[in-house]
Amino acid sequence: MVTFLMNNLATILISIGLAGLVSLIIIKMRKDKKKNTGSCGSGCASCPSSCVCHK
Repeated sequence: MVTFLMNNLATILISIGLAGLVSLIIIKMRKDKKKNTGSCGSGCASCPSSCVCHK
């Protein structure tokens, strides 16, 4: 088991880092959706495409 971990340490660390990054992106997207801010960074009230994003 230790040999496996030592041989694949770089892959394991990079995978953990990428999983953390994806988690942070998902958390930010959920917070933005709760605040009714679109992915463009502005509010949806004056956006002409708001009917496409929020049905």
